[in-house]
Amino acid sequence: MMETRGGSGGVVVCLGVGGMVDMGAILGLEVEGEETSFSGVEVWVIDSHRPWNLGNVFGGYPLEPASAAVTSYQARAPSGVTLGRVGNSYKPGKGGIIVFDDGDIEEGLNAERDAYLALIDMPDVEDDGEPYGESDSESEGEVENHLPRSGKKRKSWSDRDDESSGEDDDRPRQRRRSNSSTPIPDSPQRPAQRGLISIRDSDLIRSDDLENPPSAAQPPKAPSARTLRRRLLRMRNENEGILRKYYRMGSSYSEPISAMIYSLASELGREDNDLLWLTIVGVTSMELYGRSSAGLAVMVRGSDSRPSNGWMGVRGARIRQLLRDEVRRLNPPEMGRLSASDGAGIIPTTARNPEDTSIRLSPEPKFLLIRHWSLYDSMLHSPYLFSRLRIWSESGIKRLHKLLAKMGVSLVQCKQSYTHMDMMLKKELRTKLLKYASLYNLDDMVPAVETDARDRGGAKDGWGFVRSWGWRATLSAQDVGVIIGALLEVGKQNTVTSEDGRIRASQIQDPEDESGVAETQEWVSRFWEAYDALENIDALKAGLPTAKELHRAIFRTGTALIGKRQIKHLHAFRLCVIKDGPDVSLFTHPAALTKLALWVGEALAEQEKDANGKLAHGGRGTPLVVASLNEKRGVYIVVGTGGGGGPDLAFLGKEAAKEKQAAKEAKIKEQEQKRRNREKIREEKRAAKAAAGDDDDDDEETESEDSDGSDSDSEDEIEEPKERGYGLNKFGTAFQDVVSETNARVRIDSFEHCVVEVRKDDLGGFLESLSQKTVVG
Repeated sequence: MMETRGGSGGVVVCLGVGGMVDMGAILGLEVEGEETSFSGVEVWVIDSHRPWNLGNVFGGYPLEPASAAVTSYQARAPSGVTLGRVGNSYKPGKGGIIVFDDGDIEEGLNAERDAYLALIDMPDVEDDGEPYGESDSESEGEVENHLPRSGKKRKSWSDRDDESSGEDDDRPRQRRRSNSSTPIPDSPQRPAQRGLISIRDSDLIRSDDLENPPSAAQPPKAPSARTLRRRLLRMRNENEGILRKYYRMGSSYSEPISAMIYSLASELGREDNDLLWLTIVGVTSMELYGRSSAGLAVMVRGSDSRPSNGWMGVRGARIRQLLRDEVRRLNPPEMGRLSASDGAGIIPTTARNPEDTSIRLSPEPKFLLIRHWSLYDSMLHSPYLFSRLRIWSESGIKRLHKLLAKMGVSLVQCKQSYTHMDMMLKKELRTKLLKYASLYNLDDMVPAVETDARDRGGAKDGWGFVRSWGWRATLSAQDVGVIIGALLEVGKQNTVTSEDGRIRASQIQDPEDESGVAETQEWVSRFWEAYDALENIDALKAGLPTAKELHRAIFRTGTALIGKRQIKHLHAFRLCVIKDGPDVSLFTHPAALTKLALWVGEALAEQEKDANGKLAHGGRGTPLVVASLNEKRGVYIVVGTGGGGGPDLAFLGKEAAKEKQAAKEAKIKEQEQKRRNREKIREEKRAAKAAAGDDDDDDEETESEDSDGSDSDSEDEIEEPKERGYGLNKFGTAFQDVVSETNARVRIDSFEHCVVEVRKDDLGGFLESLSQKTVVG
C-alpha cells in the first residue's frame, strides 16, 4: 500500500487491536533514521485496551520538511494537527496513525502528552553518572552510563521476550520512539529525535536564576557546560519518569469499541437495528469476559456498601441506558400487536409475529441460557448463583433446591425445558424470585420492579436486551455473547462426542509441533465461523450445544478446584493449576481459561467477605492466577485476574467524591443561612430588649445555638478519590518483570497483557518470582 513501494496508499482499520503497540513500527510504515514515513497509508486505531501507546497518540504522523526557521517537532506537524490532535482543517492523504478517542486522552493524558513532546524535542546528551538532582554544584562523575543517542535502537520488551523464550520469532521489533506499549524497563525508553533539534543555553536557565538576578555591577555568569548538561538530564529524567509511571500503571479497558462505532454511525445518520444489535452484543461480551475499567477483573456486586452498578460502574450504566433509549427509538411498539409478555415482566421467549426482528427490553435474571436450557440447569450454571449460594458444595445445592421449593417449583418442573414450562409458572417466576431473593443474598438476581413496564420513558435499569428472528429463534444479547465465545474457544467442527455424551476438543496438533502453528490456524478458522454466526441465526443456534458443554466444563472444574481445596494462597495472589482431568483440553484457549478464572474468582470474592460484607485489600479482594497445561505443546497458559475490585474501580471515588462535595457545599450554605437567620433573630431580640430597658442578653443561649450542628458536617467526611491507577490489573507488568529477572521461558503473545505462555518446566520458578510482585495497583 505504501506509495514508496509502488502502492497507492489507503486506510488500515484496526478494531480492538493496535492501541498498545507502535503501529508505525509493527506495520513497517516508519523506518528509523529516515525522514519519510507512512507513504500515504493511514491507520485508524479503534481500541478499548489501555494504556495507549503514546507514539500512536502524539507522534503518529509524517513530518513536514525541516528548515532553518522550523526545527521543533510540533512545528513540523501536518496542517490541522495540534499536539497530536486532529482538527477540522486536517486533510488526509499523506498517511499517519489516527486513534479514535472516547474523551480519555483529552481529560487524562495532559501530563503524558507534555512529557512525550518534550522528550522528542530534547537533544541527546551522555549521562556520565554524576548526580543531577536539585543541586547544580559541580561534582565528579564516577560511573559511565550512556543513555541511547538519537537513532540508536534500544532493546525493547519484545526483544527480551524473544531471548528469554529461546524460540525463533519473526515479530517486528519496536523502535525506541514508541515508548513501548508494554511497561518501560528500568532504563526508560524515550521518543527518538526527528530531524535536527537545536537548543540554546538560555533555554536551560532555571527559574530561580531569573527570580534572583545578579547585581548590575557584576555581569551574569553563564552556566558551565556541565551545569547545562545536568539540567537537561534532570528534565529528561523527570519526563521519562512520567511516561514510565503511565506505562506501569496497569492495564484497563475504556469504552467498548462497538459503542464508539455506533456513535460514529449515529453522527453520520447511518444507524439501524442491525448495527444497534451488534453494538449491544459487543458491550455485553466485554462484561462476560470481565473487561472493565479496572482491567481484567472479577466483578463484585455491591461490595463495600457501594451501590451495585455492574460492569464499569457509572460509565457502563450510562452506556447501557443510552442503548435502551436507542432500542425504544428504533423499535417503537406496534399498537394492537403486543405479545402477552410485553409489559408483564415476563422473559420473552418467542417473537410477536413471523416477521418480527425487533429488539426488546427484557427483565433478564442472572441465569445462563435460560431460553435454551431448563430452569434448573440455567440456575445451576449461573456464575452469580454459583458464588452467592456456594453451589460447589452439597450445602449449596441444597440451598438451590430450597429456593426452588419456596418458590413452589418442583424439581420435575424446573428440569424440563424452560420454553415448555407451565405458562403460569413463567408468568409468576419474576415475582417469586423478587420475593425470596433477599433471603439468600440474591438482591441483584432480577431487575427491580418497574411502575409501568409499558412506559417507554421508564428507565428499566438492569433490564437486558432480546432480539427475535421471526419464529426461528429469540435470543438475548448475553445468549449471543456466550455462543459466539464458545465458537471462538472450542469451535463446532473440531469436536467429537465421547461415549458419555461429553464434547471434547479435538487435538489436531502434531506433538512435535511446538511452534503452535497448527493451533493458530485452528483459531483463525474458529474466528471466521464465529464471525459468520453473528449474522446467521442457523449457525448461531448450531453453536448452542458447544456453549452448554463449555459451561458444564467450567462448572465441573470450578467445583473441583474449590471443593477439593486446590486453590493455594501465595503472598500476592491466589493460585490454582489445572493439569489433569477430563476438561483440561478445553482450557488451552486463553479466553476459555479467562472465563474459568472469573467464575472461580467471583466465588472466592464471596468467600472473602467479612461480617460487614466488605472485601479484603481495600475492597479489591485477592487477585487470582490460573494456569492450565497444554500437554501437546508442553506449556502452561497463565492468566491473572484482578481481585474482585468491583465496578469502576479504576476511577473509584470520582463520582462519589463529586456528589459528596456538592452535598457538603449545599450543607455549608444551609448552615450559613441558618446562622444568618439566628443572627437576625438575635439582633431583633436585642433591639426589643434595649427598647424595654432590659440589659440582660442571651449570648450564652445563642452561642449554644450556633454550636449546634456546626460540627455536623465533619461527621460526613468526603471520601478522597483514589490515586490514579488504583486497583488496575498489573499482571502484565509483573509478568514482564519476572521475564527480565529469571531464565523462565515465557512467550507474551496475546491481545491481553495478563495472559502468557510458560514452559512446563519453568512454571514453578515463574510463579515463585511472580508471588513477590505487585499484581494489582
